[in-house]
Amino acid sequence: MTHPLLIDTQTLDEQLGRENLVVIDVRGKAAHAYGGHIPGAVHATWHEFSDPNAVAKGLLDPDVSRIEKKLQALGVNNDSDVVIYSNPFDDWGDEGRMFWMLEYLGFTTGKILDGGWVKWVAERRRYEHGTTNPKPGSFRVSPNANLIVMKDELKQLVKRPHPETLIVDARSLEEYAGKEVQGIPRPGHIPGALCVPWNLFLNPDATAKGLDALRAILEDKGLHESHEVICYCTGGVRSAWLYVVLKLAGYPKIRNYPGSWWEWSRDFAAPVETDVHLLRKVLGAKEARILGQQDPGREPRPS
Repeated sequence: MTHPLLIDTQTLDEQLGRENLVVIDVRGKAAHAYGGHIPGAVHATWHEFSDPNAVAKGLLDPDVSRIEKKLQALGVNNDSDVVIYSNPFDDWGDEGRMFWMLEYLGFTTGKILDGGWVKWVAERRRYEHGTTNPKPGSFRVSPNANLIVMKDELKQLVKRPHPETLIVDARSLEEYAGKEVQGIPRPGHIPGALCVPWNLFLNPDATAKGLDALRAILEDKGLHESHEVICYCTGGVRSAWLYVVLKLAGYPKIRNYPGSWWEWSRDFAAPVETDVHLLRKVLGAKEARILGQQDPGREPRPS
C-alpha cells in the first residue's frame, strides 16, 4: 500500500547510506546483532524507554530528558528521516510502539517499513551483522499530550457516558473476554471497550492491507472517523500498532494508553468487565479447531 506513513522495501533499499536517514530495528537484540539487520540500522526496543521504577512495564519513562538522550544516541535529529521496522509476524506491533512514541515526543515524520524484515528477507535484500555506531543526533523532545491518555483520566471517562469517545482493546478476543494471564492480577477489559485485535490488518507478506480493507474492518468493529479513539492492550504495544492502523485509515483523533492492562488491572479502584459466555465460546471454538486439525474426520463439538 502506498501511504505517507509507510515506505516500501525497494525505496528504502535505494536510500540506504543517505545522510540523515535513521533506520531503527525494534526487534530483539539477538535478532538484530546475530540474525542480520538492514545495513546501517541502529537497534532499540520499547523497553529501553519505559519507566524503570514502574511495575506496569508499558509506562514511558517520566524523565523525558533521559529518553531524549537515548534517541540522540541513535542518531536522531529533529529533521531526520526515520524508518522503523520489525518482524511483523514474530513481534507484537513493536514498530507501532516506536512510531507512536516518536510522535508523542514531537517527531512527526517517521515512517514504518511496509512488510518489515519479513518482506526484506523474502526479497533477498542485502543485510549485515553486528552493531551500528551512529553519529549522535540533536533531537529535542516536545511532548504532545493529545496523543496519550493516562489511567486517572481514563478512570474518569468510564464513569460517564462518552459517545464521542470509543475505548478500543487491541488484545486477543480471549484476553478481552477474561482469559487469565500470568502476571496480570485481574482478567477482563475496561467497561464499554470494543475488541479490535491488533493482528487483523496484515497481508500474507506482512504488508499492511489496503485502505478500503482497513476501513471496512474498523467500521465492522464499530469504529468511525468521527470518534475519538483511545487504544489499549497489555502494555501499550499492540495498541500502538492499532494507533498506526487508525492513522493509516485516516482517523484524526487517536490516543494510546501506554500503561494499559498491566497498570489498569493492578488498580482495584479501576472497573473491570468480563464476559464468561464469550470466553467459553472462543475457547471452545479454538479447541474444536485444534481437534479438527488433529483428526480431520472428527466432528467439532458445538460451542
